[in-house]
Amino acid sequence: MSHFTTIQTQIRDLNALQEACTEMNLELKPRADCRGYGGLVRKAPHVIKLKGPYDIAVEPAQEKDGSYGLTTDWWDGHVAKEVGPGFGRLLQNYGIAKTTREARSRGLRTTRKVEADGSILLTLEGGSL
Repeated sequence: MSHFTTIQTQIRDLNALQEACTEMNLELKPRADCRGYGGLVRKAPHVIKLKGPYDIAVEPAQEKDGSYGLTTDWWDGHVAKEVGPGFGRLLQNYGIAKTTREARSRGLRTTRKVEADGSILLTLEGGSL
């Protein structure tokens, strides 16, 4: 039997998460249904709508520290195909979006380069850190 699993993350900026979703051609919807195995549905404050049969719920962390957890049903690899195992590609894009937003707010320029191994090199220039 499959079930929803939550992975605690350090997502603290929903605007940066929105940018990451847009980069991946995904939609972050407020107050939506999150689909899981066998037609199971749960309500969530925010849901990343995936193209496959399952979605990702974005819910406040239990610690009430302003961060969010990501909850999904990992059954049969549907979610991993779209966002990477353990949300890897989604979290990478979130980190890039968050860093880029912070850098620009400090007057820095950013350059992004995708390396041969799929990793992303983000360069910050100008201003002062």
